[in-house]
Amino acid sequence: MGNLFKIAIRNLLRYKRRTLLTASLITIGVVFVLVFISVSGSFKNMMIGQITDSYMGHLQVHRKGYVASIDNLPLNLNLKASTIARLENILDKQPEIEAYSPRIKFGGMFSNFVETTNIRLVAVYPDREFRTVPLLPLRITSGGKTLNRGEILIPDLLAKGMKVNIGDMVVIVATNVDGSVNGKQFKVAGIVEGITGPGGRDGYIHIEDAAELLRMEKMEISEFAIRLKDFGKLGKFSEKLDGLLSKELNQQNKPIFELHTWEKLSPFFNIAKMIDVMTFFIKLMLIAIVLISIMNVMIMAVYERIREIGTIAAIGTLPSRILNMFVIEGFCLGIAGTIIGNIAGIVIIFTLNMMKMTYNFGQQKGLILQANINPADILVISVTVIIVSVLASLQPAFKASRMEPIKALRHI
Repeated sequence: MGNLFKIAIRNLLRYKRRTLLTASLITIGVVFVLVFISVSGSFKNMMIGQITDSYMGHLQVHRKGYVASIDNLPLNLNLKASTIARLENILDKQPEIEAYSPRIKFGGMFSNFVETTNIRLVAVYPDREFRTVPLLPLRITSGGKTLNRGEILIPDLLAKGMKVNIGDMVVIVATNVDGSVNGKQFKVAGIVEGITGPGGRDGYIHIEDAAELLRMEKMEISEFAIRLKDFGKLGKFSEKLDGLLSKELNQQNKPIFELHTWEKLSPFFNIAKMIDVMTFFIKLMLIAIVLISIMNVMIMAVYERIREIGTIAAIGTLPSRILNMFVIEGFCLGIAGTIIGNIAGIVIIFTLNMMKMTYNFGQQKGLILQANINPADILVISVTVIIVSVLASLQPAFKASRMEPIKALRHI
């Protein structure tokens, strides 16, 4: 086998220009895929982090049927006190959960005593909410990073449109589940920066103020937002928790709760899927580049070396050794292109990170590009290129091994 490698390398060096061109094409393909995966993966992870850590959480639990009407923020589908206790008992026993936050979500009218407009409100326990969505305090662009009773955090678009400043008194008017209307004064404690998508125009108040405003005799909750210790275990934990919640039945023996991951609640999941699809097609392009490049160079090698093949076949070289010789040439091309491509790709990724390139996502400004490549991705790409290189050389190699020595020697 060692001699076959020596012969293969010698043959590749005989045609330096063709070998260099083929190896360069493979290298460019590997570099392009590595850089694209690292940059697109960085953007995808940043986008998911902004969505889950700013307002949504990793998972959410609602009363069965709530999500189907979530745009209306229905108060009649809130979780009641007895079911809240059952749910918290389950969540407290899950070691995978880092934090969870109960919320009341409702719509109301916002007035600065001069103008009135509608507003969406999220009522929370501030400490629990900040642990569940740790980027929320960073969205508070003006005012304090806390939320006390009698205070409200309003979205910046609404603050600008109605010329409301920190410390101003405003009124929130809301309709409770029974249809009666109630109002309550709040002090503006902070301005919340908007984000792209659902939640971008939400204001925040203390959950006890919401219970008073909505005249709740007992606490009711619209949703529980959950944050995991390890986001990578989202799918596995979601299945586990869904199984536990499905056992909780009402008096009609129907499930009480419904569980959704951020993927099912955010329209940005479609963007994440598009990034994955684009990555898949980029990998297909790499396979096509390698396949065509290797097959082309090996076909030309067989055609140009017909008499040489006939000679080594005439002196008793087995067809299997001839086949192996050409396959090893393709293998060596794949190895060379992969090694050089990996080194060049890692250098480019490192350079991009050193440049600290910034970009905007929605209203998040100055986000720094952090392109990272997973060693597993490098391994998968390398193995794929090498396998495709071998497969691409099989057909020309098989053709060379099946040549009749006499016909090959007569070839001009």
